[in-house]
Amino acid sequence: MDSLVFLRDLAIILLVAKVFGILARKLHAPEVVGEILAGLLVGPALLGLVDQSEFISQMAEIGVIFLMFEAGLGTDMKKLKQTGAKATAIACAGVFVPIIMGTILFMSFYGWGTFGSEQMLKGLFIGTLISATSVSITVAALKEIGKLSGTIGTTIVSAAIIDDVIGIIVLTFVLSAKGSDTNVWVIVLKAIAFFALAIITGFVVYKVFVWLDKRYEHTRRIPIAALVYCLVMAYVAERYFGIAEITGAYVAGVVLCNLHDAKYVERKVDVSSYMVFAPVFFAGIGLKVSFDAMDSKLLIFSAAFVLVACLAKIIGCGLVARICKFKGNDALKIGVGMMTRGEVALITAQKGLSMGFITPEFFTPVILLILVSSIVAPILLKKMFASHPTD
Repeated sequence: MDSLVFLRDLAIILLVAKVFGILARKLHAPEVVGEILAGLLVGPALLGLVDQSEFISQMAEIGVIFLMFEAGLGTDMKKLKQTGAKATAIACAGVFVPIIMGTILFMSFYGWGTFGSEQMLKGLFIGTLISATSVSITVAALKEIGKLSGTIGTTIVSAAIIDDVIGIIVLTFVLSAKGSDTNVWVIVLKAIAFFALAIITGFVVYKVFVWLDKRYEHTRRIPIAALVYCLVMAYVAERYFGIAEITGAYVAGVVLCNLHDAKYVERKVDVSSYMVFAPVFFAGIGLKVSFDAMDSKLLIFSAAFVLVACLAKIIGCGLVARICKFKGNDALKIGVGMMTRGEVALITAQKGLSMGFITPEFFTPVILLILVSSIVAPILLKKMFASHPTD
């Protein structure tokens, strides 16, 4: 095999993603939608020009880390404090409503089980699977329309981060019920420990960056140091605490968001993200799609799976947002913003496969959910903000 094939693959992805991104923008859709469709076109589902190689996967992972770091840097701390309690309530609904609806959906298709039975556990796993939120695509869409640091954008990102932590805990409970040797309370304590460590070390890191910022204002060493901190936090979160690396990246951005040079750092990071890593991430979603194992029953289940998964987030998060005094249109925006799924759902599906909860063909509905939610949510958000402008 040609050892330089990754260069060809990268060139194809960047070219087609950019062309489709421009076409999407001309059609008044977010660029990320075009980039996802570009991956679908050049991937195994259609033309088969590019495979989902380890190199592409790693580039995509860097892309999502950069996106979440930028989201953290663009956070308005005052609005984050204002939305904290509301975001927690929204996140809880965003986990438990999909779990209930997903469990009922699975057992409606594949048989009802008694309480505590393996069939019910499989249903609970499917519910847990669709409770995962991946806010990376929403972040990119909100950033494109200039709403990332507003009240709605901050609430969505905050709720998604909390959703991630709750989802990890719930997943661990479900895995433990099937006989996993994972200790639930160890996972809970690790999550608490990570955020405690982030707060303590974040205070010290922020003071160091304030000193650097005064001494070397608007120099490239500041963005480089910030990016190093982001990557370290992403690694530590995943490797030592079992928290998704994107959460570590977002927390790193939040720690540095009040720096005088925060916008300068964000612009520098955005150059690499926009040119290379983000297009590879979004195209990578399309690359994962394959229809080889599809039959009639799985096709019907996949359609119902996508519909239920999307509605569960909109209903759960949107309803609680309305209870939390958000206006009707704003509550709906939050529900739609929480609808996207991505790498967290894929990781959860992979874990379920290894534990025997699902078989390989169930990856098809998961990929379709990621694809549909990733395309529909940005389009809806753009239209909703255009027709009902808000902060």
